[in-house]
Amino acid sequence: MKKIGFVGLGIMGKPMAKNLLKAGYELTVFDINQDAVNEVVAAGGVAAKTAKDVAAQSEAVITMLPNSPHVKTAVLGENGVLEGAKPGLILIDMSSIAPLAAQEVAAAVAKQGVEMLDAPVSGGEPKAIDGSLSIMVGGKQDIFDRCVELLSKMGKSVVRCGDIGAGNTTKLANQIIVALNIAALSEALVLATKAGVDPELVFNAIRGGLAGSTVMEAKAPMILAGNFKPGFKIDLHIKDLANAIETGHDVGVPLPLTSSVMEILQALKVDGKGQNDHSGIAMYYEKMAKIEARKQ
Repeated sequence: MKKIGFVGLGIMGKPMAKNLLKAGYELTVFDINQDAVNEVVAAGGVAAKTAKDVAAQSEAVITMLPNSPHVKTAVLGENGVLEGAKPGLILIDMSSIAPLAAQEVAAAVAKQGVEMLDAPVSGGEPKAIDGSLSIMVGGKQDIFDRCVELLSKMGKSVVRCGDIGAGNTTKLANQIIVALNIAALSEALVLATKAGVDPELVFNAIRGGLAGSTVMEAKAPMILAGNFKPGFKIDLHIKDLANAIETGHDVGVPLPLTSSVMEILQALKVDGKGQNDHSGIAMYYEKMAKIEARKQ
């Protein structure tokens, strides 16, 4: 496959699209943000007026959108992907949505001979830029095999986790672990600061031990610098945890720790911080403790 469509050029989608161009794919793109479209066109892409037009010119279409309703509209709605799709098209939804929603979209597009993978990603904007995302995929093995080379241009790790919906179930597990890690890190750094210990020295002392993690390496420097510019927004993590809690309820799995962090994120949203990076969980603890965990 060489002719690829891309719908959704946000914080993650835009650099992912650019990496496909760098890899030599012919890319047709659509987004409601014309500035993002213009930037990808300047890098070698071709603009389309609708998602329908993207599909009509592509062998595979990637969607990278905020949540389930956006995916359903872009794929199944008026001027959506399905209206322009020919039988044999592959839809790769890389959005993070509810597993059930992925299964519903897959069933709908299958009626017109369109195959689908759900392939959400982890790694945030930095890994989207350098093409080292972790990609979790659900779908048929043969469709995965046809798309793995394409996906590898955007991610360092590309793993098929099962049938449709398995990719997003895996992503929900990922988002639970990330949220709880950031909360634990925030709690610890604020405790250290309030107790009179330089939080940067605490970070340096523990990062190589059992507490060390990819989350700590990415988020501790942001907290210590007071830099909450979004790589992954609090509002989006709220969406992911809402999907996780809903899925947990559906399958009979209580998620008490996830629910606790969800309330922290909701408090931050109410406080006007929904557009901050999720490392901003630290601000919740800082507000309660009346101290900021900054390097000294």
